Amino acid sequence: MPALRQDSELASLLRALADPARLRVVELLSQGPRRAGELTDDLGVAPPTMSKHLRALLEAGIVADERRREDARVRIFRLRPESVVAVQTWLDQIQAHWDEQLGSFKAHVERKGKR
Repeated sequence: MPALRQDSELASLLRALADPARLRVVELLSQGPRRAGELTDDLGVAPPTMSKHLRALLEAGIVADERRREDARVRIFRLRPESVVAVQTWLDQIQAHWDEQLGSFKAHVERKGKR
């Protein structure tokens, strides 16, 4: 995947997660799939507000929804593990960069101390 596309997708993920209510939805879904109504009740928000949050999470690729055969009106939301992997990969890259920078700084300080 081209870096520009990855950057755009990561930015979309982070924007969606920047909202405290959506972050709480992700925390709840990390415990298991839930219906929109359950999430609405858990967060204490109006259904239209929850609908907007879920739409943002769906568009960012953080959650997926499924409909049951027995009642297509019921939507079950779950986390998409790929989105968590994308954020973790980015954080790992940042951590590796900092580890490298701190290692270089430590080597510099040790060289100066031996003089």
